[in-house]
Amino acid sequence: MLADDIVLGFRFGVFFFVGGIIPNPLDIRFQKVSGLSATVDTQTLREGGQNLYTHKLPQSITYGNLVLERGMVVGSPLNIEFNIAMSLFKFFPSNVLVTVFNEDMAPLAGWLFIKAYPVRWATSDLNATDKTMIIDTFELAYTRMQMVRI
Repeated sequence: MLADDIVLGFRFGVFFFVGGIIPNPLDIRFQKVSGLSATVDTQTLREGGQNLYTHKLPQSITYGNLVLERGMVVGSPLNIEFNIAMSLFKFFPSNVLVTVFNEDMAPLAGWLFIKAYPVRWATSDLNATDKTMIIDTFELAYTRMQMVRI
């Protein structure tokens, strides 16, 4: 593997598509993205008279929640959407695209999250003796994830 083949995980953007089509240009920078996972759930099937092994059959796919972290931002559309969900229990699912870029800022790979909606919003602790940035954590559930490799 050549050094040019290694994809580094520090150049990325997160793109929210309002209404599924219009990108939100303000909420693209995040410090950390996690939860990029999918698992095939299986069902164990025992075969009559067979005691040496069981069959594992694919049953469904389970996705981890998408977790986004960034420094606290005042007046962002994402904050407004999360506030509406958490205070009024009104949800407006949107598509979210997480993209990894190369050194020339050309996209290399991505993960498209279909019909994502807020499920958790947390703010880091406040401490008068510690001069650290306030971090907001946004967690989203979604219907389906589609991996994109360029």
